[in-house]
Amino acid sequence: MSALMVQLNETVNFIKEKIGTSTRIGIVLGSGLGNLAEVIKVNESIPYADIPNFQTSTVKGHGGRLILGELGGVNVLVMSGRFHYYEGYSSEQVILPIRVMKLLGVETVLLSNAAGGVNPNFKVGDLMIINDHISFFTANPLIGKNIDELGTRFPDMSEPYSHAIIDKALAICKQNDIHIHQGVYTAVTGPTFETHAEYRLIKAIGSDVVGMSTVQETIAAVHCGMNVFAVSVVTDLGIRENNNVITHEEVLQAAKEAEPKLTLLFTELVKVI
Repeated sequence: MSALMVQLNETVNFIKEKIGTSTRIGIVLGSGLGNLAEVIKVNESIPYADIPNFQTSTVKGHGGRLILGELGGVNVLVMSGRFHYYEGYSSEQVILPIRVMKLLGVETVLLSNAAGGVNPNFKVGDLMIINDHISFFTANPLIGKNIDELGTRFPDMSEPYSHAIIDKALAICKQNDIHIHQGVYTAVTGPTFETHAEYRLIKAIGSDVVGMSTVQETIAAVHCGMNVFAVSVVTDLGIRENNNVITHEEVLQAAKEAEPKLTLLFTELVKVI
């Protein structure tokens, strides 16, 4: 058994002792989106600092707890806050929680993030279902020796985000009068917000939003054979006036205002997947 699998099993066994049950659905909450955890009936809540081999979430707006609870009457395992490459963590550290979820029995993972709008038709506060991504600007987390126990050396990425779940999400949004887009997410390393020239490049290669997370997690989940659904909250506009300066506080505020729509979507979605 590889050293990584030994590490993963140590983490999994610790969490199993704490939560005492399994769930098929995992959720990762991004910047400013942690209030979804407030509507969950919490059965167990474990600080990341207590979990072997987990990192600590150092970014404002990330709660830093692993929660087992019920959302809409469905058992879910929730990461209230994620780890980012720009925090100085390796790609392997960033994706470790996704692999742990897989080994805990999670089959489907719902990801959320705050993102900068590149599509000129998007407004602050809009939601966008990610139906594809561009990951050339970030390190692929599968670089290195393949862990055969987790997945194949060359995983197919033709459908990184489940079409079937996207269809269910679109139906929920229509039923609840939630305006939502679909589009392409481009991942960059951060932590700097993009220059005007970088935004123009990202738009030119076919992206609708840009952010600093999610893609490495998606790649790891697909490698493990998990289904993935992901939503971006547009918290700032990359195609903007020259004198408009983006701040993290602005991003958190926009995410907070959009969160009720995301909470409703996730609550209804876990009931039908």
